Amino acid sequence: MTQTSALSIRLAGAAVAALAALFATSVHADSGRLMPRDAPAAYAQECASCHSAYPPGLLPAASWQRIMTGLDHHYGADASLDATTVHDLSRWLQANAGTYKRVRGAPPEDRITRADWFERKHRKLDAGVWKHASVRSAANCAACHPGADRGDYDDDGVRLPAGLSAASRTWWRD
Repeated sequence: MTQTSALSIRLAGAAVAALAALFATSVHADSGRLMPRDAPAAYAQECASCHSAYPPGLLPAASWQRIMTGLDHHYGADASLDATTVHDLSRWLQANAGTYKRVRGAPPEDRITRADWFERKHRKLDAGVWKHASVRSAANCAACHPGADRGDYDDDGVRLPAGLSAASRTWWRD
């Protein structure tokens, strides 16, 4: 192999690596659905003990600020945390909050499940799905999205619980 072709191969490899890194970064920044790699252990430990630990990109910064300052009455429960944990989680949520078109405006009551995009995506789902024993509520993303803890909500990965109607099982493909 000549020096010129070896250099060309290294440059091509470097270009591919740079594009892959750029793509991975832009997908994360644009989708907002992915769980950031630097998620604090306290986020999964505290938040996911009651519901899915939602990727912070699913809500705008203002919503996360209101949520974190109202933990003593967090959707009907007292989810209070020590001041240091609140500060650390708040800072991380703010830094990773959604900034793209879909989440620019805060949903009613700062609920992800009340966001326009969430309601539009789940509009054809039978109301009974939310009441199914293994689902219990729209906030239990992991019931149908096995990759929810990683922010993987891809339609191809949806696994609805057994016992749901055939119409419910194909709602996302319409």
